[in-house]
Amino acid sequence: MFKVILSLFLCTVAAFASSSGQGEIPDLTMTWIGFASLLIFVVGYYFVAAEEKYEIDKAKPALFIGTFIFILIALYYAINGLNMDLVHIQAEHLILEIAEIFFFLFVAMTYIESLIHMGVFDRLKYNLVSKGYTYRKLFWVTGFIAFFLSPIADNLTTALILSTVLITIDKQKKEFLVPGAINIVVAANAGGAWSPFGDITTLMAWTAGKGVFTDFLYLFPAAILGYLTTAFILARFVPDVKPDFDVSKEEKPEMAAGAKVVMFLGVFTIFCAVMSHQVLHLPAMWGMMFGLSLLKVYSYGLKKKYGSDHFNIFHNIAKIENNTLLFFFGILAAVGGLYFIGWLALASHVYDPSVLGPTWSNIGVGFLSAIVDNVPVMSAVLKANPEMGLDQWMLVTLTAGVGGSLISFGSAAGVGVMGKLHGIYTFGSHMKFAWTVFIGYVVSILVWYFQYEVLQISHF
Repeated sequence: MFKVILSLFLCTVAAFASSSGQGEIPDLTMTWIGFASLLIFVVGYYFVAAEEKYEIDKAKPALFIGTFIFILIALYYAINGLNMDLVHIQAEHLILEIAEIFFFLFVAMTYIESLIHMGVFDRLKYNLVSKGYTYRKLFWVTGFIAFFLSPIADNLTTALILSTVLITIDKQKKEFLVPGAINIVVAANAGGAWSPFGDITTLMAWTAGKGVFTDFLYLFPAAILGYLTTAFILARFVPDVKPDFDVSKEEKPEMAAGAKVVMFLGVFTIFCAVMSHQVLHLPAMWGMMFGLSLLKVYSYGLKKKYGSDHFNIFHNIAKIENNTLLFFFGILAAVGGLYFIGWLALASHVYDPSVLGPTWSNIGVGFLSAIVDNVPVMSAVLKANPEMGLDQWMLVTLTAGVGGSLISFGSAAGVGVMGKLHGIYTFGSHMKFAWTVFIGYVVSILVWYFQYEVLQISHF
């Protein structure tokens, strides 16, 4: 509990709220509703962090605290005769913010499930394990795939797919599985940091207008050099021998008819999202929903040609991890409630150059995201909206993304791999190699500093 309270305190310290951001909204931090909401958040987030201990899905406490805090705020306003329009306006703004992220992820998950259904990832897995590579070469191959796939497929999905590949190669060899799992988590998080839709934190920053699409691409040098540093050290602990895998006993999987078209539509959907946001000034999710409509039209053609059992988009939608979507809804609503009350304004002095300044504060966000989760941390920073330049917004995007790799449960990718490699990739096994991740984290920051502060290269 102490760690959770400390994490929440640091989260508020890591945020800055401008005086103009509150407007006519009263500060309720020192009232009963202020303390009650803070207590609800702390207790609720404790159950989120301890979901394995209590065997409770993290979406349940997150959704509860997110909705309950706003209900209490509305009751407080009604009891005390305050302006209820403020509650209504704030709730509407929050719904719009959440909906943009919610539907973006909804479409992305639908495409991923469709590709899984059509055997695309089964074929990828077979192609990797049938090459006759050594453990060390497979370590590098899976890492590079994770780094370059996560900017498109998102870090969680990428980590789940490639951790399945690891366990397919060898189910027992921990000297390969543990470094390989850490490698995939670090690669997926680093790869997601330089793409607006590679991680939920970068998606939040992009949709909030903290940078245009191309601005995030400039994080590529910091992301890949930090990852390569960690991977180079980790690879030395991986045995350089071939796994015992008999290709002759494995049947080569075939992709279903139409799989390549679905892959093309997925890439085109991402293109539509970028164009919608950057050129047409529509939310990115608008382009994603258009891409979903194209997939539905194509599924109609497949149904007519091959029958309803060949490809049913609603069956794929049913397989989406709705608990993940509901978790994001709940946690973003909860942070929005704390912002509305005024908690995020308490530590506005931290970003002041006379205290920590933006650079050290944003570096601290990376460590905080490892302890808590990068989603609420990034949400708190965006809600607080500190007055920072593009260089600092890119730094906090980088640190929030790759900082989650420092601890096994610090990111969605890490939690997902812990589930896939249960009993093998654990908190303890990760911490034995955490120093390698820390070195890579430092390298990423140094590359950012050289690029943005020394060379001052940050945009086209």
